[in-house]
Amino acid sequence: FVALFSMQTLLSVISKNLTSLYLMQMSVIQTPVSTEVCVTALLPGASHVHALMKDVCKNVKCGNGDCVVTSTAPFYECKCKAPYKPPKCRKASPCRPSPCQNGGSCIRGATPASFHCACPDGYSGRFCEVGKRNDCYQEDGEFYRGFVSVTDNGNECLDWNSYFILQKGGDPFKEYAGFDGIGPHNYCRNPDGDARPWCFVNVKGELKWEYCTVRKCSGEETAPTKPDFLAAQFSQCGRPQPGRSARIFGGRKSLPGAHPWQVSLQTRPKGSSQPFSHICGGILIESCWVLTAAHCIEREMQVVLGGVDIEKDEEYDQVIPVERAMVHEDYKETPFALYNDIAMLQLRVTDKPFCAKESRFVKTACLPSQPFPSGTECVISGWGATETQRFGSSQLLDARVLLISQERCKAPNVYGDSLDDSMFCAGNMNGGVDSCQGDSGGPLVCERNGTHHVIGVVSWGDGCGKKNKPGVYTNVHRFIDWIAYHIIS
Repeated sequence: FVALFSMQTLLSVISKNLTSLYLMQMSVIQTPVSTEVCVTALLPGASHVHALMKDVCKNVKCGNGDCVVTSTAPFYECKCKAPYKPPKCRKASPCRPSPCQNGGSCIRGATPASFHCACPDGYSGRFCEVGKRNDCYQEDGEFYRGFVSVTDNGNECLDWNSYFILQKGGDPFKEYAGFDGIGPHNYCRNPDGDARPWCFVNVKGELKWEYCTVRKCSGEETAPTKPDFLAAQFSQCGRPQPGRSARIFGGRKSLPGAHPWQVSLQTRPKGSSQPFSHICGGILIESCWVLTAAHCIEREMQVVLGGVDIEKDEEYDQVIPVERAMVHEDYKETPFALYNDIAMLQLRVTDKPFCAKESRFVKTACLPSQPFPSGTECVISGWGATETQRFGSSQLLDARVLLISQERCKAPNVYGDSLDDSMFCAGNMNGGVDSCQGDSGGPLVCERNGTHHVIGVVSWGDGCGKKNKPGVYTNVHRFIDWIAYHIIS
């Protein structure tokens, strides 16, 4: 009884304080369905509260709606899709009240749950919420504050305070802190410096992001961005294009150019005419050289550089055949570990003397000149293909990981004597999604003074995200002489 009373008291205090503090930080944005405000970790001392409420929607059934996190007890609500009514979004009531905006007329359909909005001139969208004249974006859409909420693929956007985003990815209000365009609504925005407004969507239970059907303002129509090949090719390694794209969203969204050394290694049966398919990641270290894991090597291979979606042909893609592969002579696979798990791929020359061509989206990573200390925060990226999962995501993922000392990683309850100096550990000892975000053969990159060094190649691990089982990476610093020998020779 005492514990229950204390929890009720705590929730009451949290509710009062969060509501007053949060409302001072952002305005409530009206939507066709709800005006609730979401709880975020923006507030001083709110991180514990955020953790407390992370599972508030876990057992909530919202019928024809979506569970969103709110600032008042019970800290969630079901946001219903029209024409369904709260609180559980199971009962349909088309046109009562009318969801149509800007003078639109609600017209009931033939079934109990169907309706459509007849929009007046100058308005469009399911609820007549989009003004045809002024609902557009300029430049990259950073300051777009319109009402479009449908993607190019016809999917409806998730609310930015959707529990589904919190559960599957991260907290947009924390990750994009300082960007005032997102709120308790599902309107398209561009909080991270992407090419144009976008939003998160639920596609068959998976969290994805897609560009929106927002039009560019008249007079700003431009042709698709083409790779601007640089005159001084690969004169400087480890320097991505500057911009607002540095933030990593919970391992679920990477921008073109954010990881310009990232490679998709693809294969097909030798001599066949089948399409190539992604099997591993890789790292571009010279115009004609890619670093990857030895266990990734197949007979017929190609690499794709520059893009972020391996299911699409993107305008900045560079597709280059692999001429030959060099697997480390001491590579060894055992039931417990992979030793000296490193290989180099020599690419075919496309424009003598270059193979890959440097652009905003394709650059080389630097090799490390010295080790990075344990505890350093670094980044892994890839499409989630590992030795246990053939294919993860069509869109490039990334995550932050911490370097773990050899002493801690060789503990009996971690990897014990399976570890040697050809490898190291990184991730979170408490488990989590970090070790699932990279590909086998993909990069672990650490930054020093604005320059990014590839210090690890994704190699192996015990499962994915298990406690005391962080990801294991090939120690690139250990193989610098071997890499240099092959490049020079």
